[in-house]
Amino acid sequence: MDLRRLLMESTVEAETALWQVIINDVKLNVSPGSSFHCLEPRWFRVCIANMNEKTMKVALAQIREFVLRNGDKLNRKEKCWQSNLRLRVPFCTQ
Repeated sequence: MDLRRLLMESTVEAETALWQVIINDVKLNVSPGSSFHCLEPRWFRVCIANMNEKTMKVALAQIREFVLRNGDKLNRKEKCWQSNLRLRVPFCTQ
């Protein structure tokens, strides 16, 4: 996911600082892109393997709430989430 608008500056250090805040506040470990050799600080990997649909919805709701709650506090020019944001992921039942 692209969290560039939550970064104080476009650096690996700022990305790492945001990652630590997400771990402490949201209690989820989303992986910063720099740990996967992304060249642009801003990308975070959300792994939903081994999650059932209910757990995934809770995790994504926590991330969304964090972004909405912190958007006014951080240096950004526009909203990065819409209030009606929804994510749909199909599940196979085999």
